[in-house]
Amino acid sequence: MTEPKSIRVVLVDDHAMVRSGLSAFMLAFDDLELVGEASSGEEAVDLCLRTKPDVVLMDLMMPGMGGIAATRLIREGCPATQVIALTSFAEKEHVQEALKAGVISYLLKNVSADELVNAIRGALSGKPSLSSEAARALIQTTTEEQPPGHGLTETEKKVLKLMVEGRSNPDIAEQMIVSPSTVKFHVSNILSKLGVTSRTEAVALAVRHNLVT
Repeated sequence: MTEPKSIRVVLVDDHAMVRSGLSAFMLAFDDLELVGEASSGEEAVDLCLRTKPDVVLMDLMMPGMGGIAATRLIREGCPATQVIALTSFAEKEHVQEALKAGVISYLLKNVSADELVNAIRGALSGKPSLSSEAARALIQTTTEEQPPGHGLTETEKKVLKLMVEGRSNPDIAEQMIVSPSTVKFHVSNILSKLGVTSRTEAVALAVRHNLVT
């Protein structure tokens, strides 16, 4: 019977003790193969372009090129390589930027051995993993109250500006060279996005929050 293919892993961390610990961790699993270590983002990119690993365990906070920039370059140069962020930070900005850069999983360094090996194995098949702290950060981001007017399009902002100036729908249609029905549609969208029920409320909100110049 053919033995399962080993998962080729690269370790990236600027602390030698962390790399040593991760290297020792990998020895406990027959299906994990350490193919290289890097202590900086620059080294990581070069190493991955040369060795084409299956999975990279990537620290995010390093001197010089950080893990997020390195992840972006690795994913561009080695699209088959999956990157797992393994970091001490779970602030929403770090989580968002890492996911945008292309990490498949975001784990904290206090992760258990079982969780880490499952994340590595899962990454190989495209399965993402998030630490509970990272998941909470993402949930917080999506549930944070957005500022008034954040969803207005440029056209809607122009219409709102004319509304603030006291223009009627026919006046706005003439100014913007569109039909009155188009203006009515934009006004309806503006009221909905601002969470108000009348033009007067929309104008008052726009003035109070400086939504138009």
